[in-house]
Parts: sequence; C-alpha cells; structure tokens
Amino acid sequence: MSLLPVFFRLEGRKCLVVGAGTVALQKIESLREAGAEITVVAPQASEEVRRLAHAGALVWHERLFQPSDLDGAFLVIAATNASGANRAVYEEARRRNVLCNAVDDPPNCDFYFGSVVRRGDLQVAISTAGESPALAQRLRREIDEQLPQDLGPWLAELGKLRSEIRAAMLPGESRNLLLHELAARSLCSSPTCPTRQFAQERARTGKNGEAKAEVPA
Repeated sequence: MSLLPVFFRLEGRKCLVVGAGTVALQKIESLREAGAEITVVAPQASEEVRRLAHAGALVWHERLFQPSDLDGAFLVIAATNASGANRAVYEEARRRNVLCNAVDDPPNCDFYFGSVVRRGDLQVAISTAGESPALAQRLRREIDEQLPQDLGPWLAELGKLRSEIRAAMLPGESRNLLLHELAARSLCSSPTCPTRQFAQERARTGKNGEAKAEVPA
C-alpha cells in the first residue's frame, strides 16, 4: 500500500475524537496545535480532557458515540479502549466519507499520525504506515538531535525575505536560483544582515544586470 504524505490545514475545521482517555488526549493535543475545532464524545473523560472542556478548548459530549456525531466532521479519531467500538466508528465514517484514524488499528485507518520533529513552522513527519511506531519514534529522536534548535526563527525570517524577493523580481530562473541560494545561508532579522543585503542587491539588479523593483528593507 502506498500512502500520500500530506499536511492538512485544520484551523476552524470540525474534528471529532471518540474517547477521552490518555491515548485520546495525545491526539487531542495534536489537533489543538493545528487549530482544529475539537468535539469529544465519551461517557467518561480524563481530568485533563475535563479541564480543556471547562476552559472552552473543546466540546465534550458525556455519552456514547452516535452516527450523527460525524455530521460536518472533516476527520474523526476513534480512541476508545474497545477495538469493536473503534471499528464501528471507522465503518460509519467510511459510509459518510469522513477520514478516520482508529488508534493502534492500522486496517481501520484512512490516515496515520506520524512521529513529528518541529522547529517553528518546519515539520518533519515520519510514518511507517502503522507497521512500527517504535521505529518512527527512534528516527524522530535521531532527526531531532541533528536539527538546530534555532531553525524555527531562521525559517520565519527566510519566509519574510522570500515574500520580498517574489514581490520584487519577475518569475524566472534568476529568482529561483536566488531563493535556493538563500535557503543555504545564515539569516537574521537585522536590516544590516549580510544575507538580506545580498538578496536586496540581487533583486535590484537581477542576474543579468537588469533593473528590478527595490526590495523593502
């Protein structure tokens, strides 16, 4: 089976979690980080899930799952401690064309949660399609040790400079080459940053000396 590696934008989208224990909480935290609109359905809930519901971070329905809970849902996570209940959620989700992940049950999953290394907006996700989460976690630790801790702020500055370059230079090989070169350079927010000054000069002149619009400082 071949998987399509994608990153969903979940901000403002309804995401359903069936279950409210320790495993469900892990998935809830991932959804919260992505800005999802979270609804939890479970007869009982952990203290942390109760706290999040009380704080308005999610909506908790204190009961068993009902098919109508899937109305308007973008995706659902079945995270109860009963495999039969998780499978029932998955089957109902399939009937409604709602993406579903049944925790620790690869055959009943439309997607898998990868092990993720984060540095700001940079995310490196590793998936074994449910074959070995332990291997994915090991690889995550190894990658995490190798990536600099300041990659997040650096990426934010690179994104700003990229927008400036795209606004100042016409599309073409010169602009593409410059953007690739910037991705390999040190960069900071200072207006006197050598990389920023280098990019501004290249944007002004272009590769062949043609005059271009100035890049905002």
